[in-house]
Amino acid sequence: MPSLPGRFTTLPIAHRALHDAASGVIENSPAAIDRAVRAGYGIEIDLQLSADGVPMVFHDDTLDRLTAERGSVRERTARDLGQIRLKGSEDRIPTLAAVLDRIGGAVPLLIELKDQSNGLGEADTKLEEATAALLADYAGDVAVMSFNPHMVAAMQRIAPDLPRGLTTCGYIPSQWPRLSPEICAELRSIPHFDAVGASFISHDWHDLDGPRVAELKAQGVPILCWTVKSPEAEVEARRVADNVTFEGYLPPVPATGD
Repeated sequence: MPSLPGRFTTLPIAHRALHDAASGVIENSPAAIDRAVRAGYGIEIDLQLSADGVPMVFHDDTLDRLTAERGSVRERTARDLGQIRLKGSEDRIPTLAAVLDRIGGAVPLLIELKDQSNGLGEADTKLEEATAALLADYAGDVAVMSFNPHMVAAMQRIAPDLPRGLTTCGYIPSQWPRLSPEICAELRSIPHFDAVGASFISHDWHDLDGPRVAELKAQGVPILCWTVKSPEAEVEARRVADNVTFEGYLPPVPATGD
């Protein structure tokens, strides 16, 4: 089981890169990537798949919120998506390959594979396969994670040497309308951690007092958390978490990231 590189627990991780919409720096954009690298933060990004099988750095499964376009990301080719401007900026939707080139190993990169099944179930593994192929020759610190345990299991098969983890939370049914209360109850206990060969979790910081989180921490599992939005919340989260994924403020960067 590959270990999570140390810099993932020492450098605060910028959620969807170091974005600031008020300044025209949009989440998961090239500008947000560059801003995080300059500041020395780790970076978290999200991946969706284009119609022609290219991993695109974009959070939502539809274009509606972040662009003037409408419809599913997966119905557009990478070329088409790369020409779509992000609202409030001149940036376009980048590919994972372009983002890897921009970072160049300067800071650790945490990649969330977005669910492609519409319900945390099984789907084809095109996103996992394409992501693994791009990361095979990447020299920087990188790890992948997903809420969907089937996707993490696929990464275990496809790229067994790549550090992988589970994105987790308290799975409150009202916040997960696509999941049944029974599935929420099952996922709340993080039951797939060992089966998928996970080496870390990234957990909702509001739920860090959960018994399963405490159990994993006692086993020495690195505990990351999401998404901390103030220095006060960071202090609270770090009572349990080894590191924070943050947005909306600028946490201090350690003198050394080693």
